[in-house]
Amino acid sequence: MQDDISGWNDWSAAFEAIPELNSPSELQGLMTGMLCVTQAPTAEQWQLVLAQLGFERLDDAALQLLTEEAEDLAHALSDAEMDYMPLLPDDEHPLSERVASLSDWCSGLLLGFGLAGGAVRPDEAELLADVQQIATIAFDDGDDDEDGEISYADLVEFVRFIPLSLATGRDKIAPQKTALLASAGATAAIQPFADDASEQVSEPFLGVVEMFQPERPS
Repeated sequence: MQDDISGWNDWSAAFEAIPELNSPSELQGLMTGMLCVTQAPTAEQWQLVLAQLGFERLDDAALQLLTEEAEDLAHALSDAEMDYMPLLPDDEHPLSERVASLSDWCSGLLLGFGLAGGAVRPDEAELLADVQQIATIAFDDGDDDEDGEISYADLVEFVRFIPLSLATGRDKIAPQKTALLASAGATAAIQPFADDASEQVSEPFLGVVEMFQPERPS
């Protein structure tokens, strides 16, 4: 899907310069993982979520984009037509960049799902382990050929159905009831944050975050 149609251009303009992000794909993956478990957060709840992860406050335009996209994404995850797509750069970008963005998206998905307190159902552990493996992919120059393009397309098609599976059959909880936001409190001052986002999460949910947070290749 072309960048101007997928939203990649808008997300890049709004979020690419944020130092805490590897790419816009990582943020959309984080959003997707959360929305498999929760209802769409409000603008202020998004500010709290990102602050808990060590982000600076977003400007109004970026926050509006994030909030509106979350509402659309929540609908896509509940849509019977299953038209959800991960946010990735189009085929005009080098394959190495697309693979890196797919890896970022997978990392974001896992972290978002864990931070939202997603309970891993019996049929989901293997799916999440597959996402974890994709999140650790390291691109090799020898992969930049037709076979690499086919493998990349197969991986994208595989992972795009995983959020739909994770979201199906769950009663979405209010964002303020997640451990991440409950620990922040609606009026609490934001404290300094550790480098590891999992350290910001209440103890009951550390297991799923630690279990599925990938070790990225150097």
